[in-house]
Amino acid sequence: MSEPTLDPDTLETCPEDLETDATPELLALLETFVDELRTLRADNNRLQTRVTDLENEVETLESQLTDLESQTNSLESKMDTLETHTTELETRLDTTETDLERLDALTQATRNRTGATKARLEELQARELEKGAHLRAEHIDEHAINVPDGRLEKITKDDGHAYYRLPDQDDPLDRNNTTLAHGDLLPIQQLARMDEDMRRATTNALPTRLAAKLWQARTDSSVGDDPWKTGCKSIQEYVTASDLKHWIRRQEPGTSETYAKKLVSRVIDAALEFSNNRLAVRKRTQRKNGLKYTERRLVLSEDAEIPGKTRGSSHTDEPPETAGVRR
Repeated sequence: MSEPTLDPDTLETCPEDLETDATPELLALLETFVDELRTLRADNNRLQTRVTDLENEVETLESQLTDLESQTNSLESKMDTLETHTTELETRLDTTETDLERLDALTQATRNRTGATKARLEELQARELEKGAHLRAEHIDEHAINVPDGRLEKITKDDGHAYYRLPDQDDPLDRNNTTLAHGDLLPIQQLARMDEDMRRATTNALPTRLAAKLWQARTDSSVGDDPWKTGCKSIQEYVTASDLKHWIRRQEPGTSETYAKKLVSRVIDAALEFSNNRLAVRKRTQRKNGLKYTERRLVLSEDAEIPGKTRGSSHTDEPPETAGVRR
């Protein structure tokens, strides 16, 4: 037969029954006992909750452990694959090193043969140049050719290709006319070669465009309106400031005389700048209508070094010159 149990709730709900038969000491003891039972029950509930939480944590840790074991297995599998791949790469590296050594040997042999061939070719080219040949620029190592004074001249023929020759040596076969490469020309020559639209796209400055057109009028007889005059002594050609003013007004219809005077100075400055000062300004004093006055002239001296074709007012072409002499 089981022993009777005391339920704190029961004890709490029947105090009258206990008070009738129990002494005060027993009642105090029973109250203490009930409080302890309640405390134990609360502790037990907390412990049960904690146990449940711990069980959940254990399940989570077991799940994580399973995942880690899977990851470990996967990493081990990848490691095995990498080791296999590394072994294959090491084998290929050994093979490549062997091939590289063989190619190095072949390259060195080819370099030796090429060096000898290049030396023979350069000697042949030098001899041909000394005979007056014009050789295509892309076929020439201008720094390696051994020619008298070490001087080569780069020109462009009317076929559009660049050539090297000894300075001032005409082609003995008389093939194509020669002109200078675009980069060998003065800036004003480069601008003068352009049409009006190209010049306008290249520069917005009107004085610069007029300076280029002024140069073009000097070198191109087809332009027609040529204000240049033939000089004398050391002056090849010149244009006076007053003639330049009228020429500007003809080129830019509607330009006032006052503005044209301002443009004269600006055009002269542009001509000096873009000709790299091959042109110069001279002042000349003269008389007109009994009055003495000084006028500026834009002049081209006889000794001015102008690349390419130059001419006097006779519009005759001189042999081409060049700034493209290599040492």
